[in-house]
Amino acid sequence: MLKVDGHDDAIIGIGEGWHDNGAGRAEVLVYSVEKICEKLMKRDGMTYEEAMEYYEFNIVGGYHGEGMPIFLRPYDEYDLPS
Repeated sequence: MLKVDGHDDAIIGIGEGWHDNGAGRAEVLVYSVEKICEKLMKRDGMTYEEAMEYYEFNIVGGYHGEGMPIFLRPYDEYDLPS
């Protein structure tokens, strides 16, 4: 499982899934986006907007290989069609 350096305190669980690459069942770490952004704001003095931009570009913005973590946002943050 891949980890996000410096954000162990934002881990909220382990996600399970299936991979078609022959590996079968796989587990990945699940991080709270909210906890990551809160830490960036507190530790680095960022605004919420700066923390989200940093998260989107530097943390979730690229593929880092098999076992990449899942980043969870609360379901109610989205405007989903009914």
